[in-house]
Amino acid sequence: MRFNLVDRIVELDRGRQIRVLKNLTLGEEYLADHFPSFPVMPGVLMLQALVEASSWLLRLSDEFRHSVIVLREAKNVKYGNFLEPGRTLVATSEFVEQSDGPEGRLAIFKGKGEVDGQSTVAARLTLCGYNLRDRNPDLADMDTRIIQHLKGQYAVLQGSLSR
Repeated sequence: MRFNLVDRIVELDRGRQIRVLKNLTLGEEYLADHFPSFPVMPGVLMLQALVEASSWLLRLSDEFRHSVIVLREAKNVKYGNFLEPGRTLVATSEFVEQSDGPEGRLAIFKGKGEVDGQSTVAARLTLCGYNLRDRNPDLADMDTRIIQHLKGQYAVLQGSLSR
């Protein structure tokens, strides 16, 4: 099972902040098992939506410089209200700080998810961006293919945002 928890990027201030939407529907595969009589989005997936929003902010701010962005750390994770099908999660992420290190680009974000102005999840996230070729030069072509795929995905997610 693969999750893409960002449905639309609705606001982008490169190098500063991003706002994305996740529309939860009953068609989400995991809802069949996550409290079948009371379907709600699992907390870990709400957190993943913040990670994905932060990843898009890093990726777009760095002009797709890295093919891989991974979660390094999640701190101060707090959950609020449930997210039920038919509702929309509005996830916002903003840069706190960033630096380049020996393992790649490190960036710290402050993220929050809300439904109708009510908090569902908040966290401080550390992400690391790197390229596969930095660890194995034979994988340079894979970096190119991943970045092209991500650019295509962004074309779908951006909606009415200008490039």
